[in-house]
Amino acid sequence: MDLKDKLKDLFPDHVPAENDKIDEKQEGLWIPHDTVECHYEKRNGKPTTIIKGYTGNDEDFKQLAKELKKFLGIGGSAKNGQIILQGDYRDRIMKYLKDLGMDVKRVGG
Repeated sequence: MDLKDKLKDLFPDHVPAENDKIDEKQEGLWIPHDTVECHYEKRNGKPTTIIKGYTGNDEDFKQLAKELKKFLGIGGSAKNGQIILQGDYRDRIMKYLKDLGMDVKRVGG
């Protein structure tokens, strides 16, 4: 029994509208033809992974950062054309981006 069935049992008279969304997926994420770079740096003595070269619009850029942070279960930020993630997760990030269909280049180390 999934969530929709449970909600129907709880609220039998409710008619859902067409624009109601139960979960959001990464539909419409723009995949660039250029190569995305995955950098490794130490900032203040802590490992940091930086993704550069994503040329999508701001919404797609922020959505990609959110999906990566959620996938890895880590913190980070997206600003100035870079996705900055806490920790050294280059291998997992590169595999994730390749699965999305992006060309990924490993830079540094």
